[in-house]
Amino acid sequence: MIDQKESPMGPSRPYLIRALNDWILDNGGTPHLLIDATINDVMVPEQYVADGQIILNINPSAVQNLMLGNQAIEFNAKFGGVSVNVYVPVLAVVA
Repeated sequence: MIDQKESPMGPSRPYLIRALNDWILDNGGTPHLLIDATINDVMVPEQYVADGQIILNINPSAVQNLMLGNQAIEFNAKFGGVSVNVYVPVLAVVA
């Protein structure tokens, strides 16, 4: 196994998230993310967190301004009719 510190390549997790999101959408599905809400810097509506986790629907019809970045996932969505800015470090994505 290649040590990430010695490899010039960055982590694959953000690329896999983007690829799976595209694949699910291309096949008519609804992409969701399971988030570990206990990770530092996770910004999600706390009232929807259960057992330290939250499931987020990231379908384009459910979110606005979705950015699947290398460091974090960001978007705006409505929870209970209230608009919320969501910020999730990529490391907080469980599935």
